[in-house]
Amino acid sequence: MINTERICDEFARQAAIESPSFKEATMADYLRQRFARLNATLTEDNAGEQIGSQSNNLIFRIAGTKPGAPLLLSAHMDTVGPTEGVKPTLIEGIFRSTGNTILGADDKAGIAEIIEALEVLREQQIDHVPLEIAITVCEEVGLLGAKHLDFSLIESKRGIALDTTGISHVIHKAPAANRFTVQITGQEAHAGVVPENGISSILIAARAISRMQLGRIDIETTANIGVIKGGQATNIIPRQTILHGEVRSHNPDKLRQHTEQIIGLIEDEVTKTRITVAGGEVQATMTVELCNEYPSMHVDLQAGILKLISDAATAIDFPLQIKAAGGGSDANILNANGIQCVIMGTGMNKVHSVDEEVKVEDMVQIAHLLVETIRRA
Repeated sequence: MINTERICDEFARQAAIESPSFKEATMADYLRQRFARLNATLTEDNAGEQIGSQSNNLIFRIAGTKPGAPLLLSAHMDTVGPTEGVKPTLIEGIFRSTGNTILGADDKAGIAEIIEALEVLREQQIDHVPLEIAITVCEEVGLLGAKHLDFSLIESKRGIALDTTGISHVIHKAPAANRFTVQITGQEAHAGVVPENGISSILIAARAISRMQLGRIDIETTANIGVIKGGQATNIIPRQTILHGEVRSHNPDKLRQHTEQIIGLIEDEVTKTRITVAGGEVQATMTVELCNEYPSMHVDLQAGILKLISDAATAIDFPLQIKAAGGGSDANILNANGIQCVIMGTGMNKVHSVDEEVKVEDMVQIAHLLVETIRRA
């Protein structure tokens, strides 16, 4: 049923297009033309203008050939870097980049699989409900496209986001995430002449971090300090240090509590750090920027969308697990806006690295699963 040569050609064309976040114009132009060949109608929002991207989110519609509630298929057109000069190569059934760039299977494998499924529906004259295909921008930089998607343009209340590694699982649950930036300010002084006149912001940060519980907190929660920037030179007590970190949890109370605990530990170390210089007291200070990066998603195991995919997998003898994930995606935003959406693996592997790859066999299997799912929707 699946045309292996066609899906390979499709993926290779997409992967050769550079489309880092905010610079998706060429990829968007290609998708407009490609979906037009599938007789899809196009609606665009104004997300690009709002977030500074070269393109808007693209919403394509395929008219149904039978009655029923519409089904949403979702993917994103942007990639992480490096992308300059990306050149996909197919060797022994596996696509990889030939240069020192990412491949772009995240998420162009998903888009290629959607397109192949639509080709099969048309050529096999398979009846299906109305389909909506939302291709977002700037997913890799905080789900910005989905966050600015005009949901009044989406009719579907159920959907599948093709955007995770592997092929044998569907994600029904993913955590919320808080991201924070803490700026610690001490006082600079000559490190060799009058170090007692300085307050080391790096030392404050180190003391606070040493007290933090980071990594895997429990089965629902993780925390990380990912970036530390501070200091000017080895002979200067560092005045300013900036920490960038995150907390993720499937449990909103744990998310709040652990975020507060981390920031509280930094605040405690800052508050108790003070010195006396020339008869006057000098106190360390701090500022905090905190944002909820994305909400959690939790699709009930008895939900119709999961039964639909599970029944399709059984029908084609496709092994499938339903599981939770540790990361966020556009599906988090879709669920928060009333669309019951799960995440399907696309076969992409080693993503966000120059070793990224995807097997043709895996893309073929996912396209087959999509066809059977849509047929049953």
